[in-house]
Amino acid sequence: MQGVARAAQPKLGLLLPGRRDDGGFMQAGFSGFEAAAAELKADVVVVDSVRPQKDDLVAALRRIAAEGPSVIAAHGGQCNEAAKIVAADHPRIQFLVIQGGVEGANLTSYEVLQEQSAWLAGAAAALMTKTGTVGHISGIRVPPGLKGRAAYAAGVAHARPGVKLLTTFCGEQDDAALAAKVTAAQADAGADIIFTMLNAGRTGAIEACRARKIRQIGNVRDWVPVAPDVFVASAIADVSVAMRDAVTGRLVPGKHVKLGVSSGDAVRLALAPGVPEEVRVAITGYTADIAAGRIVVPTAYDGPEFSL
Repeated sequence: MQGVARAAQPKLGLLLPGRRDDGGFMQAGFSGFEAAAAELKADVVVVDSVRPQKDDLVAALRRIAAEGPSVIAAHGGQCNEAAKIVAADHPRIQFLVIQGGVEGANLTSYEVLQEQSAWLAGAAAALMTKTGTVGHISGIRVPPGLKGRAAYAAGVAHARPGVKLLTTFCGEQDDAALAAKVTAAQADAGADIIFTMLNAGRTGAIEACRARKIRQIGNVRDWVPVAPDVFVASAIADVSVAMRDAVTGRLVPGKHVKLGVSSGDAVRLALAPGVPEEVRVAITGYTADIAAGRIVVPTAYDGPEFSL
C-alpha cells in the first residue's frame, strides 16, 4: 500500500528591527506572530534586534528567505525599502510590512492607523491637564512616530486650543535612562500628562512620571493595568491584528490595507477607570467623528519642539 501524502508543515518568517521583548511595538508584533504561528502549527524563523538601517535589514531578510518560508513579515515602516529589494528577488515568498507603505506582486503593507488613537490621546490629555501643559516623547523619527506626534498635537489643539504642547524625539526607543531624563525635563517645564511613543525606554518614563507625580498616556497596547498609578489612558494600535491576518492566509498580495477606528478594536483610546465621565463622552464623540470623516487626522507637524 502506498502511504498517504502528508501536507508540508508551513514555515513563517519574521524580522524585527528591535527587541521582541521591548514591551511595545516590537513585542506586540511578535506576540501576534507567535499566536498566528501556533494556530497554523507552523515552523518559524525569527530574526530580531536588527539595527533599523537598510543594509542590515536587507541582510536579515535574505537570511530569513534562505530558510524557505511561505510568508515573511517585516515589522515596521523602517523595513519598507529592504522589503521591496528582497521581495523582488524571491517572487514565490509573500512579503508583508507592518506599518508599511509599499506594495508589489508579492508585497503587502498593513497600516494600523495609530495616528487616529494618538489624536484621541491628545484630546484626552488636553481635557484632563491641570497645568495647561502636556507632553509628547518619542524616539526615532520614523513615519508612524511622526504621524502620531502630528495627530496628538492636533487632538490637543482641537479639544482645548490654549493648552501648551512640549514634544521631543529623543533619538532612542529603548533607552530607559534617556526617556527618564526627557520625561523629568518636560515635567519640570510644566507638563502633567505625557504621551509616550516608546518601546523598552518606557520603563524610564514610568519611573520619572512616578517620581514627579504626573500621569502618562501609553501607546500600542493598554498600559493602564500595568501601572494604574501612572497611566491615565493608552492609545491602542493593535498591530498584532494585522500580523494574525497576514500569516493565517488572509493576506491580499499587492494591497495596502489600512485599519482605523472604524475597523473594530484595533485602534482606540483605552481610558483608566478614574477618567471623568465628561472626558469619556467627549472621546466617544471624537471617535465617531474620526470614523465618519468629520474629523480629518493630520499627519504633518510644523510646530516648535522641546529641547533639554
